[in-house]
Amino acid sequence: MILDRYFARRFLTIFGGVFFIFLLIVGFVGLVDNLRRFSGEDATFGQIFRLALLNVPAAVYTILPLIMIIATIALFLGLSRSSEMVVTRAAGRSALRALVPPLTMALIIGILAVAVFNPIVAATSRQFEIRSNLLQGQSPILSLGETGLWLRQGNDDGQTVIRASSANLSGTALQDVSFIKFTHDGGPVERIDAATAALENGAWTLTDAKRWPLARDITAEALATNADTLEIPSNLTPDQIRDSFGTPASISVWDLPAFIDRLQTAGFSARRHAVWFQMEIALPAFLVAMVMIGASFTLRHQRGGRTGLAVLLAVLLSFALYFLRNFAQILGENGQVPAFLAAWTPPLVAIGLAMGMLLHREDG
Repeated sequence: MILDRYFARRFLTIFGGVFFIFLLIVGFVGLVDNLRRFSGEDATFGQIFRLALLNVPAAVYTILPLIMIIATIALFLGLSRSSEMVVTRAAGRSALRALVPPLTMALIIGILAVAVFNPIVAATSRQFEIRSNLLQGQSPILSLGETGLWLRQGNDDGQTVIRASSANLSGTALQDVSFIKFTHDGGPVERIDAATAALENGAWTLTDAKRWPLARDITAEALATNADTLEIPSNLTPDQIRDSFGTPASISVWDLPAFIDRLQTAGFSARRHAVWFQMEIALPAFLVAMVMIGASFTLRHQRGGRTGLAVLLAVLLSFALYFLRNFAQILGENGQVPAFLAAWTPPLVAIGLAMGMLLHREDG
C-alpha cells in the first residue's frame, strides 16, 4: 500500500509538471497567434492578452492525452533508470501490479477533467468566441432556448428579431414564426406572425402572415393586415445560421443532454453534439489507454540505445490512436457509425492492444 501511494504521488507530481509546462507553451503560442490575428483590429494588448488566457483551458484540454502519455513515459523511465522498478519486481511485485496506481490516477484525472475542467473549458471557450467576434465587429445571430429558436438580422433600416418554434436541419424553413422589427434606437415598429417562413434568394417568404404596426398612440389590432404570402428581405445565409450554433466544446458536458433535446425539438440535427458528448464521457478510458501504451514500451528496464526507440514508438502509437479517435469522431458526425460506437471504440481498442503488449512483454 505504501508503494502504491509512492507510485501514485510520483505520477501526479510528474503529470503536474508536464501540465504546467504545456500550459506555459500553449499560453505563449496563443498570445502570439491572437496578436497576429487581431493585428488589423482596434484592440489593445490587454484585450488580446485576456483573449489568449480565455483560450488556454480549451487548448490544454485538447492535448490532455499527449500530456498523459508524456507523464507516463517520464514516470517509468525514471523508475527504470533509478532501478526502483527492478527492486520492486525483485521484492515480488509484478510490473502489471505496479501499473495499477498510475492507471487509477489517470482514471481519476479523466473523471475530474470531464466533470470539473470541461465546464470551465466550455465557459472560457464561449467567452472567447463572443469577445473575438465583438473585436471583429461580429455578433451571434442565433440562439436556442426553451421557448424556441431565435434569430437576428439587420439592415440599414434597423434590426429584426425572429422567433420560431421549430425549423428544418439547415434553419432555412421555420414554423410558427414571428418577426419583430426594431429601429436603430431600439424601439419596435412592426410585428409579423406567420405559419411558415422559408429563406430563399435573400428574403424570407412567409405564408399565412399577419402584420401589426407597433407605434405609440395607435391600436395595433385595428390596423392589422393579413396576407397569404409575404416577403421580408434578409442578409442571412444558411451557412451563417448553421455556424451560429458554435462548437459543441463551448457547451458544458452537464448541459449537453438538454441542449441536444432542444436541438432535436427545434428540428435541427444533434448528431455532432451527441458524438461530442459520448467522446467526453469516454475521455477517462482514453487517458487510461494512453498510460497503458506508454507503460507497454517503457515499463521494462531500459538498456543502451533502446530507450529512445521505445519512447519514439510509444509517442507514435499514441498519436496514431489519437488520429484514429478523431477519424472515428468524423465518421460519427457524418452518421456513418453510431455515436456510442464512434466514441468508445478507439479507447477500448487501445486498452486491448496495450494489454496484449504488456502481457506479451511481462512475466506477470
